Amino acid sequence: MPYFAKLLLLIFCLVLLVESRKHRRRRWTSHLDVQRASHIFKKNRDLTKAWKGKTDQLLRVDEHDFTMRPAFGGPAIPVGVDVQVESLDSISEVDMDFTMTLYLRHYWKDERLSFPSTNNKSMTFDGRLVKKIWVPDVFFVHSKRSFIHDTTTDNIMLRVFPDGHVLYSMRVTVTAMCNMDFSHFPLDSQTCSLELESYAYTDEDLMLYWKNGNESLKTDEKISLSQFLIQKFHTTSRLAFYSSTGWYNRLYINFTLRRHIFFFLLQTYFPATLMVMLSWVSFWIDRRAVPARVSLGITTVLTMSTIITGVNASMPRVSYIKAVDIYLWVSFVFVFLSVLEYAAVNYLTTVQERKERKLRERFSCSCGIPHSKTMMLDGNYSESDANSLAGYTRNQMVPEEEKPEKMVVHLAMSNESNSSRKRGLKGHVGLRIIQNTHAIDKYSRLIFPGTYIFFNLIYWSVFS
Repeated sequence: MPYFAKLLLLIFCLVLLVESRKHRRRRWTSHLDVQRASHIFKKNRDLTKAWKGKTDQLLRVDEHDFTMRPAFGGPAIPVGVDVQVESLDSISEVDMDFTMTLYLRHYWKDERLSFPSTNNKSMTFDGRLVKKIWVPDVFFVHSKRSFIHDTTTDNIMLRVFPDGHVLYSMRVTVTAMCNMDFSHFPLDSQTCSLELESYAYTDEDLMLYWKNGNESLKTDEKISLSQFLIQKFHTTSRLAFYSSTGWYNRLYINFTLRRHIFFFLLQTYFPATLMVMLSWVSFWIDRRAVPARVSLGITTVLTMSTIITGVNASMPRVSYIKAVDIYLWVSFVFVFLSVLEYAAVNYLTTVQERKERKLRERFSCSCGIPHSKTMMLDGNYSESDANSLAGYTRNQMVPEEEKPEKMVVHLAMSNESNSSRKRGLKGHVGLRIIQNTHAIDKYSRLIFPGTYIFFNLIYWSVFS
């Protein structure tokens, strides 16, 4: 029993020894971590603790009245501007406006914001300091809507240099008006401008200028539009006068756009041209096929009306004629004239048949030969019907001007044998078949296509 107690005491002592060593090791490790952290802190100390006061006190924001412009009472303060266009989002012909996202940067000097610095490095702030100092009151002229992006925070940056120079940058999306001329639509080019101007300060207090001339405008190479080709970006500046307030410096961001024509070729010009060509098919249809020719003409007229309505629905209601209107309405006139052409052919055919009917009645009464007979045929007679006319000879009493208008065959009975009648039929002697086509159709087959081709040559040479 004493031996077992001694063993337990020995084990207990060993456990206490091990635990004490672990505790000393932990204390030593913690001490090393503290020394290492102290060394790192001394090496990379928080620079904000180097300033004895707050940022407002460093920039002496409370010591000045920042509601007044810098150098108030002196010459106009120069404010340089540069812009980087991030995207050209959309162009609306109906609303006559465009939407653009850009980085707008201002540069000026405000000695009230100068601060002492040993390394001559600038300090960068977010939008919270902007509300406490003076910044240029630049706005977008003719702007419909605009906003500063605020995701995840306000996209505003303020950088102040020790000598008082300030860089103020913001990311803005603006929708502005663009006066467009659609007289050459869709073969047109449009020039739009985004205008910047100080709202309150005239040119005697604030002088806006492009910081680096044309180099002040930068664009993203990936900018593209579905209907337009961006040809050129450039900058200009001029003075703007208001009768009540005076002269102001105004900066312009100008860009030229040329419309892609391929979409309109597929959706407008090709269908209109095909409808005009389809209307010409009626010139080759039999003039007695009234339902075929009338339905073809009405279908092409209605289709052209639908194309014109669809194009005008996507355009503003301007008071002048557009290039596409000229093409579509001329095409519509060609289609409509093809319908009128058949109306004229049908009317003249009816008049001609009435005259021939009277002529047949007159000759049927004056003819005294018992074996002679006058018959009327049209172009729909079959070969079997023609074979039944074998042995008849053509009568020369028919006036010459009546021949091409009606298939009139004047036949007289002959006393020849059946064999001679068959030989005459095989040699096409005694029977003349005239095609059932009006002269107006023959001329229309050449006049309509020729005139339309001539119109297209003039149209594309003028507007393209």
